[in-house]
Order: sequence, then structure tokens, then C-alpha cells
Amino acid sequence: MSAAPPSSQVIPETTVNGQRGKARRILLSLAGVALLAGLAWGAWWWLTGRFIETTDDAYLQADSISVAPKINGYVAEVLVADNQNVRRGDVLVRLDARKYQAVSDEASATIAAREADFAKAQADLVQQDSTIAEARAQLQGAQADAQHAQTEVARYAPLARSGAEPEERLAQLNNQLAQARSTVAAKQAALRSSQTRYGTLEAQLKQAQAQLGVAKASEAQSQLDVDDAVIRSPLDGRVADRGVRVGQYVQPGTRLLTVVPVSAIYLTANYKETQIGEMRAGQTVTVHVDALPGHAIQGHIDSLSPGTGAQFALLPPSNATGNFTKIVQRVPVRISLDVPDDDVRQALVPGLSATVDVDTRTHTADANHG
Repeated sequence: MSAAPPSSQVIPETTVNGQRGKARRILLSLAGVALLAGLAWGAWWWLTGRFIETTDDAYLQADSISVAPKINGYVAEVLVADNQNVRRGDVLVRLDARKYQAVSDEASATIAAREADFAKAQADLVQQDSTIAEARAQLQGAQADAQHAQTEVARYAPLARSGAEPEERLAQLNNQLAQARSTVAAKQAALRSSQTRYGTLEAQLKQAQAQLGVAKASEAQSQLDVDDAVIRSPLDGRVADRGVRVGQYVQPGTRLLTVVPVSAIYLTANYKETQIGEMRAGQTVTVHVDALPGHAIQGHIDSLSPGTGAQFALLPPSNATGNFTKIVQRVPVRISLDVPDDDVRQALVPGLSATVDVDTRTHTADANHG
């Protein structure tokens, strides 16, 4: 007797309907979640997102200063290391100042000599003034003697002609008058000579004074050279690009190192021209620096550039000739950073890339309120 064939299993209809209902509920749940997410995103975009302007064309910057000597010479000391923090006025480099010190000492000696010349010229002028006063007094005395002799001659002349007085007496008086007049002429010449000498001495005094001024200016310049041999930091910051070495010969303007003011670092974001219409100074900014993932740095717009970046290029574009292709321009926006955390601030250095979000709602709210 042969075995009976196995019978086919039949799935109940209620089970199939249950599975379909479960799948439908899952799909509806997913659709609901997606709808809620879409509504949430839409609400966020309507309330916030549409006011946020974002760019990743942004870089940290600082107004770094290249330190260079004002004089030439050999480097005697380098007192800072790479990446060292410095304060304004700290000595960075010393040049060999011996030759400048020698020039300064020589200038000081020259000043002493010129001061002696000036003092002598003053003394000579005072003495000559006394000589002039004496010559003037002698002239006045000679003039008085001549006047007296003239009076005597006038008085004796009629008496001599009448015979009341001898002719010899009149001749004697005439001789005295001639001598007195000669003395007056001599005293006048002496006075003029003294006055001329006074003018010469006065010119010599002015010359000595001018030479003293030149010597003092030379001494001041030489002292400046001595002072300039000590090169100090112009600001607070951090040393970078230190290329100076002891024994190196440097010329004025040779870059020795750079001081980066890391405490005054800022950000330049290059926004498209289509994004800056609602941007204003003072608006809130959120910055995400690529080197500091997870850190959101707050800031605000400091200013907007008065032109696009292309306008300040070495060769600005000219669209008046040739074929024209419209390219969206970018406008640099300067952003000040509010970084209370010193560790974060120390990590911010020029050149780092960042993503920037500008909240333009402040301007929009003000405009609507007005």
C-alpha cells in the first residue's frame, strides 16, 4: 500500500491581513515622522534659517607687523625664540652699537667744544660792548675839549686883533683847537671801529650758536642710532617667522621677524554679493573654525568692505572690452570675535579656515519696526 502525498499548508487570511496592517502602520508612522521633521525644518527656516547667511570662504587674520632695523650692523643678540609671547617694548634683537656709540661720544665732545666757542663769543661780545661804551665816553670828552678850545679861540681872537692880548696866546689856542679836533676825529674813528668789531663779534656769536645747534642735532641723531640698535616689540603678540641669527649683517628694512597680535585676531568672510543685502555692522555672527571642531565662537560684524575683492586686486578686471562673462563677486566682511576662553584664543592663529553664519534678523526686525 503506497504512502499518501503531503497536503499543502494554507496561511489563514487573518494572518495576511495582520501583516499588511502592521506594514501600513509603520509606513504611516514614518510618513508622520517625515512630515513632522519637514514641518519643524520649515518652521526653523521661516523663523531663523532664511535670515542666516553662511559661507565657508572665511579665514582668520591679524594685523601682523614685520620687525626690521632702522640702521645697519651686525646682530649681537637675539633675545626671543620662535612662537614666543612678547609684550610691547620687550627687547627682541640687539645690534652691535659700538661704532654708533663712538659717533655719539664724538658728537658729545663736539658739543662741548661748540659750547666753549659760544661762551667765548658771548664774552667777547660783552667785552666789546664795554669797549664801545668807553670809546663813546672818550669821544664825548674829546668833543667837550674841542668845544672848549673853540670857545677860547672865539673869545681871544677879538682881543688879539685889538692888541689887548698877545698873538702868541691866540696861536696857542688855535693849536689846541686843532689838536682837539684831531682827537675828536680819532675818537670817532675808534668808535666806528669798535662798532664794526661788535658787528663782527655778533656774527661770530650767531655762527657759534648755529654750530652748537648743528652739533646738538648730530648728537641727537647719533643717540637715535644707538637707541635704534636695540630693537623692541611694537605691540603685544607672538613671535613668528624668526629669520634673524646672531652674527648676521642686516640693512635698514631687512625683515628680522614678525609679531602677530594673537589677542587682536579677527576674521574676514568673503560673502557673495547676493548675500550681503541685509548685512549691517553689529549683527550677530557664529563662527566654526575648522581647527576647533565642536567649538562655536560668537562674534559680530565689524564692517563691510567698500568694494569687492576684485577691485583691490593688483590688476582689477575691466569688463568694458572683450566678451563678458558674469561672475558672482565676493565682498570681504570683517568680523570681530568674542572669545572669553584663553585656551581657545591661543589656538586661533591667522590663516585658519572657518565657516561663518551671520544672523541678519537684527536688521530685518529694525526695518519692520520702523
